[in-house]
Amino acid sequence: MSARKKIGILGGTFDPPHIGHLRLASHFAKKLHLDELLLIPSGEPWQKGSNITAAEIRYQLTEAAGIDLAKALSYLKIPTKVGIDRIEIERASPSYSIDTAKSLRERFGSQASLIWLTGVDSLIHLPTWVAWRELFQYMHFAVASRPNYDLMAEMSPEIQELLDTRQTFDPAALENQAAGLIYIDEGLAVDLSSTDLRSRLQSPARSSIESEQIPSQTLEIITNLGLYQ
Repeated sequence: MSARKKIGILGGTFDPPHIGHLRLASHFAKKLHLDELLLIPSGEPWQKGSNITAAEIRYQLTEAAGIDLAKALSYLKIPTKVGIDRIEIERASPSYSIDTAKSLRERFGSQASLIWLTGVDSLIHLPTWVAWRELFQYMHFAVASRPNYDLMAEMSPEIQELLDTRQTFDPAALENQAAGLIYIDEGLAVDLSSTDLRSRLQSPARSSIESEQIPSQTLEIITNLGLYQ
């Protein structure tokens, strides 16, 4: 086992956080032997438009999801600490991942392995992110597959070049250096989206949504506050 500190970073709008987020987080916590896992709700997500839930409410929902995640990790005997980070919510500007990457690198130091956890659909759109190539100076990417999503069919020349130069097939490689690699994991296929869940919450199907899709503590807050109606 590497003595290098390993930090997983799961960012997103979290509007709302769902079981797919928690499955991805717990899968990589175990697979990559993460010491710590940060859930980072975005402040002003510049690619999402203006029709999103207020940042403080999304933070509250993510905090509740983090409680369920910590309980699941404890039950599975995965010794990863869970934190909910306000770094993007407190930024008085749109949420750019490059700014978060630079801040986290400064916080954790040059030797820590920083690993951005995401789905393959986000990898496809990576070239639309601000300063996306620069991200690899600060972090790795660990990418989970999605059902019915053909990476090869969707891949742009930029992503193909990225994989040619940075992909590793050994998850242990992310423990052995601080940044710069991409690991694609085919062992987890998550097929939930916040967009779909919002639509269901706004429909007569709302009553059928259970804790198998949204973490129980998060769902309780959604119900109590009457969100997504």
